[in-house]
Amino acid sequence: MAEQKSYHMSPEDFRRHGREVIDWIADYHENVERYPVLSRVRPGEIADSLDTEVPARGEAFDQILRDATERILPGLTHWQSPGFHAYFPSNASGPAILGELLAAGLGVQGMLWSTSPACTEVEMRVLDMLADLLGLPDAYRSSGSGGGVIQDSASSAVLCALVAARERDSRLLTNREGCDGTQVAYCSGEAHSSLEKAMGVAGLGRAKLRKIAVDGCFALDPASLAAEVEADRARGLRPIFACATLGTTSSNALDPLAAVGRICRDEGLWLHVDAAMSGAAALCPEYRYLHDGVEHADSYCFNPHKWMFTNFDCSCLWVADRRALTGALSILPEYLVNEATEAGQVVDYRDWQVPLGRRFRALKLWFVLRYYGVEGLRHHIRRHIELAGRLAGWIEADPHFELAAPAPLNLVCFRHRGSDRLNERILKEINGTGEVFLTHTRLDGRFCMRLSVGQARTEAEHVERAWQLIAQAAERLRKSAT
Repeated sequence: MAEQKSYHMSPEDFRRHGREVIDWIADYHENVERYPVLSRVRPGEIADSLDTEVPARGEAFDQILRDATERILPGLTHWQSPGFHAYFPSNASGPAILGELLAAGLGVQGMLWSTSPACTEVEMRVLDMLADLLGLPDAYRSSGSGGGVIQDSASSAVLCALVAARERDSRLLTNREGCDGTQVAYCSGEAHSSLEKAMGVAGLGRAKLRKIAVDGCFALDPASLAAEVEADRARGLRPIFACATLGTTSSNALDPLAAVGRICRDEGLWLHVDAAMSGAAALCPEYRYLHDGVEHADSYCFNPHKWMFTNFDCSCLWVADRRALTGALSILPEYLVNEATEAGQVVDYRDWQVPLGRRFRALKLWFVLRYYGVEGLRHHIRRHIELAGRLAGWIEADPHFELAAPAPLNLVCFRHRGSDRLNERILKEINGTGEVFLTHTRLDGRFCMRLSVGQARTEAEHVERAWQLIAQAAERLRKSAT
């Protein structure tokens, strides 16, 4: 009788091909600087290069990996390039990749404590350690009234915080009956768009989000917030939630947390702190001033997958009162009932997020924390801030350029003096070189370039080269205009 084909990859083949993949990734990171940072393919080009049908018989792994090199790689924008200065840092590192690989290999589903106790307990310990490292309030630790959880992104974190605020205000009535249209939330006009999306998803309505005026540094103006809250109460509405941003995406503006926190405390608003962009800076004691007033916050979020060498997705959310969050999100069907949950002695992270299922994200974060240590993390954050400061100095010293916003950390917003059209042409020309990739924003209605310093392999020579390309492009365009 012929032996039946299993179709699975054998353990020996897995070992062999696994080594090949690790070598491929190591080669990629070693050589990533050689690729054009911004992909140059045309829309549809990658799809047109791929097969349109699943093969009838499985293909050799060598061919699959070869196609990944020849067909997939040309369509990538290389976020791990030291010349990537767009949007925000989005780092991968060796320890994080290997931690992710181990988590994938284990393949656990961590929705309940009982479905993999280590998945839950490692996450609790890692979030407690990070809370200590960031100097967050004692209430945020698992031994206090709140605790931490890893979400996929800050967008999910703010949605969870908003739903918790909604249910705290309504005493769980909106979960049963739906929203009544009277609950209102607040953020600065520079806050991330995820809050506006969350208002729609949570059923509160985007029209009920008040975008508060900002000051000359593009940070939320507390007096305008207080006035808007008072006006909404006079209209018969119920202010329930405010978001303070520590590091806005456009300009890295830092909302005045202490002043906003006092207003939220006095008015009974849930205060969410979105530190997704810049919270990692508080790992360094000299930047702990970012957290002045954080004791007023009901929830706090930052993204290790941005500036802490942990590959996407990994967003840390802490709450001061876990009951407000779990009360809003918990639902227990019979098929999930188990002895550990019923005993009330464990944390079930399914109650801390929108989805039921969850990956073992904490493992890669645990690897990163242990491999780099406090010293290594602080070294790189300080280095990136120093390099951004150098760039800001060069811009200020050049009579043709100007800073468009303060640059307190690792993002520099600037523009060439003159028209928006000129700045657009400079940006297009430098991105066309393939050596760097920058993005833009609008501040005070003006087109501005943004240069983010924070990729794992970005060093002084890369920032210097970016500035050289910018200055050279500007000079060429000035000459061509005369």
